[in-house]
Amino acid sequence: MSAVTKNEANTRSHSLIRNGLTRRQEGISVVCGRRSPATGQEVIMDTDASTVLGRVSDLLREASETHHQVFRIVDGVDPDWASWYADWLLNQSELPSLLQAAPVRSELVYLLVSLDKEYTASGADGSWERYYAGRIIEHFTGQHVR
Repeated sequence: MSAVTKNEANTRSHSLIRNGLTRRQEGISVVCGRRSPATGQEVIMDTDASTVLGRVSDLLREASETHHQVFRIVDGVDPDWASWYADWLLNQSELPSLLQAAPVRSELVYLLVSLDKEYTASGADGSWERYYAGRIIEHFTGQHVR
């Protein structure tokens, strides 16, 4: 990972500005909320897509574990689980930073429910967390990662 200032990222030939956010074609630039001691400018971490995929997957796993703890009295059963996950992901995790935007809660709820149906119907191999993570990143950033 290399740290660059927001101005440096904007001047690179492979960068573009969409909705006021910097994204590089070969990866995702994650705003880390720190300022450079030398310039005082916001620092952006250039992170490759596989790292972001892993982080989002980890957040989904953490949300699942936390949800199960919160709903332990009913063994994790919650018919409105997607609303709980969306709220936790948006307000208690780094997901908005990783996506470089805070998704609309209702859109994330809808996407989670859709992904649950899609994953279940497909009989996909691999973890549901990684499956969801790739599609969440693709949906909210336009970047295809899997």
